[in-house]
Amino acid sequence: MEATYRDSNDIAEFILMNRENFQRKLLSEAVNVASKINEILQRGNIDLLKNAERLALYVLENQEEELIAFAKQEGVAWAEHSLTLSFKLEWVQAIRRTLWHFLYQFDKIKEANTSREDFYNKEREVNDHVDQFLNNFFISYSDYKDEMLKSQRKLVEHLSVPIIPISTAVAVLPLIGMIDSYRIQTIEEKVLLDIAAVKIQTLIMDLSGIADMEIDVIVHFKKILSGIKMMGCDAVLTGLRAELVRKMIHAGVTFENQAETKGTLQQTLHEYLELDSK
Repeated sequence: MEATYRDSNDIAEFILMNRENFQRKLLSEAVNVASKINEILQRGNIDLLKNAERLALYVLENQEEELIAFAKQEGVAWAEHSLTLSFKLEWVQAIRRTLWHFLYQFDKIKEANTSREDFYNKEREVNDHVDQFLNNFFISYSDYKDEMLKSQRKLVEHLSVPIIPISTAVAVLPLIGMIDSYRIQTIEEKVLLDIAAVKIQTLIMDLSGIADMEIDVIVHFKKILSGIKMMGCDAVLTGLRAELVRKMIHAGVTFENQAETKGTLQQTLHEYLELDSK
């Protein structure tokens, strides 16, 4: 049965007056999303039907600033609740098709004789606004996800720099795995902040779990050792591997003025614990 539409002189008002028809048509255009509407509402407190009407009005009334702000808001909301992007894309394309259906119905009721030029201008205007919404939505979604990943990586990296106190003045930092340019910055931040906060006088850094470091990372590490010294803390390196020492020798980089070097962590801990007990 063909839907009946209430007449209006304004297209935005026409959609509001025929809200039920708008929603019915929209749901028929987005079959996959239609079954997920309640789930998305419960999961992210996102009312798809209400937001679809809001987007339609922004598009039809050329409210560009409001449309962009709304797109960014939606991008964050979908990223925050990890909602499926394919649903969003299907939903917005369904809104686009529903908008054109209503533009057609509006002209039909008004018996408008739209010129070809007017039609193409309207086509460009409407589709450009919908595309603008999609572009800003995806950029906002991506930016939020990137920031979340950076935050999570920073947390993981901080957990991978465990400074362990063994007395009131001595602490141990065992370093394991690959140290790249990102992780060396985390080490710098964590080490210098902990020395200041915990008043560490001697920091034993065990490198037995580090097989290799790039030269630029070694140079950065040397600067960290200098920073440790500047803060009145003695750095002690243990477990330096032969292949890492060879690379440093050939690159002309040494730590002799920045830190004391010893054999194994076990021997060094035994030495410092003996001193602490006296």
